[in-house]
Amino acid sequence: MDGIIAMLQGKAGIFLMFLAATFILERLFPAARPGVAAALGRMADRLRRLSKNLAFAGLNAAASPLIVIPVSAAAAQWSLDWRPDWFTGGAALAVDLALLDLWIYWWHRANHRLPFLWRFHEVHHLDQFLDSTSALRFHVGEVVLSALARAGIILVFDVPLASVVVFELLLLIATVFHHSNMRLPPSFERFLSAIVVTPAIHWVHHHALRRDTDSNYSTILSVWDQVFASRSATRRTPGLEIGVEREHDRPFLALLLRPFQQKNLSDSP
Repeated sequence: MDGIIAMLQGKAGIFLMFLAATFILERLFPAARPGVAAALGRMADRLRRLSKNLAFAGLNAAASPLIVIPVSAAAAQWSLDWRPDWFTGGAALAVDLALLDLWIYWWHRANHRLPFLWRFHEVHHLDQFLDSTSALRFHVGEVVLSALARAGIILVFDVPLASVVVFELLLLIATVFHHSNMRLPPSFERFLSAIVVTPAIHWVHHHALRRDTDSNYSTILSVWDQVFASRSATRRTPGLEIGVEREHDRPFLALLLRPFQQKNLSDSP
């Protein structure tokens, strides 16, 4: 367990450094300006958005050691233990990472298709602009539900906790990257997009047009949308409207309560 704690601490340090670097670079080399969203035309509006996203980050950071990590650790401890002794090392890790990435694809897709899950996931999509802090904006209910669902995968497929920790680091880095507002050289981004999800791909997923919102579900590897026919043909533009069709963003407390409001309980995704 001490080794896992050390891995978690190292993961946190690497993630925070990547987040800070991305936050700075997207402000030095932005692909789009926040002013393209009418609701973010003023600096005060942008600061309110930033503080809201950071509040979600703080809440989820508090929930992680209390719920997410213990759930994953318990699932790994009580897994079915069917793996042969030879199934270890780099090859086993690669299989685990691909399996977990495939799982997160289908979990993400379920968050858009199932009304109960969409109530929580919509909070993420109500952000009216994208940058690295959008990767931190998830309802704590979604984070807990995701941990519980992933526990089933860990149990059934006997995924070691070490593989889960490595996957979480890659997931966090990938999520920050593809939500970011960094301006990348077009040829370089096209090359990357054949392998991993890039901002050009994921920004379309946040387009405030439902048919695009319900597409581009991949998180790390971009191949899953191609395999399961969920890739959008829409191309990202600097003026792409971000958010949820016919909806608008809300204050932090209203977003926390939104999944439980009666109107939202009857809404379908």
